[in-house]
Amino acid sequence: MDSSSSTQEQYVTEVTENYETICWGCGLRVLLPSCASAFKCGWCGAITDQNKKKRDQRCIRWRVVRDRCFVSVVLVFIFFVIFGGVWAVYPVVFSISILCGVFHSIVTAALSIATVSFFSFSAFRCAGAPANVLWGSYPAVGKGDLENYTFCHYCSKPKSPRAHHCRSCRKCILDMDHHCPFIGNCVGAANHRSFIGFLISAVLSTIYVSIMSVYAGSHLWPPLKYSLRHIDGVSGTYLAWRILNEIVVAFLRSALLLSSRGLILAYLFIASVSLQIGLTVLLWQQLSYIYEGKTYLSHLSPQADNEEEKKDCQNLVRFFGFQYSVTRFLPNFRVTRKRHVK
Repeated sequence: MDSSSSTQEQYVTEVTENYETICWGCGLRVLLPSCASAFKCGWCGAITDQNKKKRDQRCIRWRVVRDRCFVSVVLVFIFFVIFGGVWAVYPVVFSISILCGVFHSIVTAALSIATVSFFSFSAFRCAGAPANVLWGSYPAVGKGDLENYTFCHYCSKPKSPRAHHCRSCRKCILDMDHHCPFIGNCVGAANHRSFIGFLISAVLSTIYVSIMSVYAGSHLWPPLKYSLRHIDGVSGTYLAWRILNEIVVAFLRSALLLSSRGLILAYLFIASVSLQIGLTVLLWQQLSYIYEGKTYLSHLSPQADNEEEKKDCQNLVRFFGFQYSVTRFLPNFRVTRKRHVK
């Protein structure tokens, strides 16, 4: 047998059968190969992914209960810090001088109103609903009207590329950053600035509470009683450890003699410092994403690596509502030559 006949070449041909489907965006018929599970309409630009299915929503009711509990706890804690701090601190402040008491009263009122207002705007305001668009019929939907739109199976309507469906809120949110259980709401296009304002006011408030707690506590704390005896001849690390141990023991003994005001001041100091650290980290993360021109969800998206966003301080300026560039309001120090008109 010839070598050509011994080597048998097999050719496998795959037959792809085309099938016809209908675009949900414009209602036109589209001819697709059988292997295509996702396609983009050539007329309206809508994207159809046939692999996406509606997930189970049995746990949503518990999420709603959880969010309401978190919001209630946060509101109770905010009012406890405000009224408890005023009750514990201001007898000490007003004992110094009336002017000092009035000044701190104004600062407390401003921080309290700002924190409660920004929290209310973030928690009880709609996070941002996408605009309603025409879809479903060819004459009403023009070419490219639904560019990169997808179909939300939960809301049963189109979802823009900037929107994301939140199963806890049970609706699509425009420019959704994340769902925060502590405000019981999503952070989106309509309340993102209020959420950042709440974080800023909360950080400033916790700094102020921690400083005033230490200041007022220094006036209310019982005197420390040390018992540093028999330390002659002791040196080195053991002496430092002995002194530190005596200070801690004296501090704990005096804490047992604290009044109710002193106990509240100690709790406010510990709670404010703990919150201060967590809120500062969260605020820095949020401002970093805004500086990059992204949201938290867009940062997690696999398409974020392919899209190059412009990192600029102008993103922060535009986010906080300034229409013009900051340099427009700064003085111009460039030297210009005088032009003589003949």
